[in-house]
Amino acid sequence: MSHPAPAFPYKLVATDLDGTLLRSDDTVSGRTRDALAAVTAAGAAHIIVTGRAVPWTRHILDDLGYDGLAVCGQGAQLYHAGEHRLLTSVTLDRQLAGLALAKIEAEVGPLALAASRDGLDGDVIVGPGYREGGALPATPFTDVAELWAAPLNKVYVQHPGLGDDRLAEVARAVAGDLVGVTMAGEGIVELLPLGLSKATGLSLAARRLGVKPADTIAFGDMPNDIPMFAWAAHGVAMSNAHESLKAVADEVTASNEDDGIAVVLERLLG
Repeated sequence: MSHPAPAFPYKLVATDLDGTLLRSDDTVSGRTRDALAAVTAAGAAHIIVTGRAVPWTRHILDDLGYDGLAVCGQGAQLYHAGEHRLLTSVTLDRQLAGLALAKIEAEVGPLALAASRDGLDGDVIVGPGYREGGALPATPFTDVAELWAAPLNKVYVQHPGLGDDRLAEVARAVAGDLVGVTMAGEGIVELLPLGLSKATGLSLAARRLGVKPADTIAFGDMPNDIPMFAWAAHGVAMSNAHESLKAVADEVTASNEDDGIAVVLERLLG
């Protein structure tokens, strides 16, 4: 006698990657894979919503055997993993971004810069003094003119003295009318097209899937996940999450190292 698939209260499960779905070694645990498989067997879709641009995300999706839609580049890119195709892409107005940088530097002094170039194979380019996290591929540049030489999805900024939260706060105060500003992780303060967030990318993907915010549960760990939590019916912060995200979450689960996503999905699957 066959057993029916368990009922699941949401039609869409949106997960951030770093610090949420991925463990610190960039892998997804067997338990979490099984929980997501059970959720999709119950009729829900799983969508990855990450700050990483497509070139930095693609290999992880391929490794996961993930063939659905992914929201990449902080909402700038909608990527079809199964078809290896970029469906939509929003670029940063380089003139506005240059003006924003000038205003921030006038306030706090010189910044170390990096940027994510647009496209399926867009490089991440890194300027002098910019501290890279992890082992993701990047191309160095020395002349700031190279920063503006090709279309960009975002610019990364770092300051030698200011912490990430403070830098983001100052950038928002002096240039928030020109660009979006978000903090996506340690050492990762980003300047984005104005109005762009994970929520705008997720809503675009959800519309393609015919799913509403009321049908969505979202998981994340950083301030850049706040708009996604505001959009979804239920926001779950990892125990390793930034305090500002925990403050707006509907619940806090275990850490990314301790299968926090699986803990919640297993409970909802009963």
